[in-house]
Amino acid sequence: MNLFESTTLVKPSYDSPVTDLIIELEKLRTRMLGGTTNVYVFFQMKEIFHILESIGSARIEGNNTTISDYLESKYDGSDKPKNEFKEGVKEIANIEHALTFIESNVQNSNINRAFVCELHKLVVTELSYIDGEGDKTPGRFRASNVEIKKSNHKPIDFLLIDEYMEELFEFINKDDPSKYDLLKIAIVHHRFLWIHPFKNGNGRTARLITYAMLVKYKFNVNVGRILNPTAVFCNSRGDYYDNLAAADTQTEEGILKWCEYVLNGLKIEIDKVDKLADYNYLKKQILIPAIEYAVSNGDVREIEGKILKVVIEKQEIMANDLKSLFHNKSNPEISRQIKMLTEKNMLEPIGIKARKYRLRVLNKKLLHAVIHMLDENDFLPEREGSKQIKELLTP
Repeated sequence: MNLFESTTLVKPSYDSPVTDLIIELEKLRTRMLGGTTNVYVFFQMKEIFHILESIGSARIEGNNTTISDYLESKYDGSDKPKNEFKEGVKEIANIEHALTFIESNVQNSNINRAFVCELHKLVVTELSYIDGEGDKTPGRFRASNVEIKKSNHKPIDFLLIDEYMEELFEFINKDDPSKYDLLKIAIVHHRFLWIHPFKNGNGRTARLITYAMLVKYKFNVNVGRILNPTAVFCNSRGDYYDNLAAADTQTEEGILKWCEYVLNGLKIEIDKVDKLADYNYLKKQILIPAIEYAVSNGDVREIEGKILKVVIEKQEIMANDLKSLFHNKSNPEISRQIKMLTEKNMLEPIGIKARKYRLRVLNKKLLHAVIHMLDENDFLPEREGSKQIKELLTP
């Protein structure tokens, strides 16, 4: 069976693993954020995943920006990253801006040419089109034929792009039974890349369209952004391209293989979110060990580590909660220690009067430690036999 001529909705058999995945993932339609983790802490953990996944999406395209590079720009108060990694940081920031655009607009918009072209414009803005990841004509379909490096697939002639993209938009917005929505999301991702409508930035735009369709079809992934589309595809660049190649065969078997890859990736990421929502797990496996790791590395002083552990245990503290750590010390000394941690963005005051404080991990030193522990607990994918954290932390 050849599916070349149009975007076709393949239908798995009842006993197909794709069917099982669809049934499991349908729970996302009504999913509500829950669990024992404080909402403030949960959202910080999700922002960490958001950072890693945005970096991962850019790295599929060859971006070598490290976590350290990006954090220096994002969390050290600098809007102007150093020249040696300015382009890479901007590429990642563009992906974040595009995600925000989707969440603000997709519910009231069709996923059509104007919407997709705006996504592409956000993705490539201010990036070099000569030797970088930009595009000379942002938001406009390519006007020439192209080849894809390291791929046997030859994108369609540029004169056919308008026709094929209009057919794709009709497929996206067609009122099919909702039980097929997840299949449509996977199929559209491949079909978009197969058409390759833009000169550059197609992969990043395709991954954003996947997220837009999840939101549009009312899978509650945008509630706290519990799922980032790049997570599914950045686990292994090799697997991503291998499964795309299977779909390129345009056979039902190849398309279903691709769908299984996408939907299984979604399920894996949702299982990770469930773990983060369990505060007992998060505290014992991630946060406390992260503080110990930061102390051992000299990023956090020993007394600071003790204070942060108390904060993690209680989730919120007042100065009196720390008295057991400061024998024969005055209240001003305790307040001074709290102030120092607040200035380092490791604690955040709650409310105007600031008598209570809570943990803040979105600072350069604690963030490195938390990411390390996420990697140790298999939250980050292994790539080519080594932990991804090694690749993300170093060029």
